[in-house]
Amino acid sequence: MKYAFYVFSSYGVAGVLTLCLIAWVWLDGRARRQELAELEASGIRRRSAAARPSADPSGRETEA
Repeated sequence: MKYAFYVFSSYGVAGVLTLCLIAWVWLDGRARRQELAELEASGIRRRSAAARPSADPSGRETEA
């Protein structure tokens, strides 16, 4: 029991930091989704939404 305070406080600090990181990522994701929704509402589209060239069976890309 000599080191119990050190061990429990280390677990506590690690747990709090983990929860803070989870909250930060979750809140940042919400903010990015909101920004994306605002951009799409204003008419700006993502480049990934553009039509991609289709590939023929030989694996070579062709114009769509």
